[in-house]
Amino acid sequence: MRCHMTEQSAAVVQELQRIAASNGGILQPCAVVDAARAEDSILHDRFTWDDGEAASQYRLWQARQLIRCSVIVEPRTETTVRAFVSLTSDRENDGGGYRETVRVMARADTRADLLADALAELEVFQRKYAALTELAGVFSAARAVMKRRTA
Repeated sequence: MRCHMTEQSAAVVQELQRIAASNGGILQPCAVVDAARAEDSILHDRFTWDDGEAASQYRLWQARQLIRCSVIVEPRTETTVRAFVSLTSDRENDGGGYRETVRVMARADTRADLLADALAELEVFQRKYAALTELAGVFSAARAVMKRRTA
């Protein structure tokens, strides 16, 4: 889910802030769901209320979690790596999907796709934590990698 600010999303943020304020400044998912149950809530349409559909979506989420948490030990370096990765190009197809990390790394084209995805995630990370001056060195190194890639 991509996040961008619109008038409606501003109203959603305001509602989330109201819920947090009524819970001592902590926004808990269960409180959000409770507030969204009311059909006139701005949050209501953001949820799947059909229990059968919601259960199906939850099982898909569980499968994604299982895939994301699966790791292997890379034999050459003895480091633990994710067994599967999701490439943006695959997520653009209906149903998405994951590929074995070892196979992605073995091909120049899919390795380049994975690097592009990693750098895009790194940019999001930089924007999210830009206020933390303690990470300035990390961000500087990241910019150098991005610059080399586009050069």
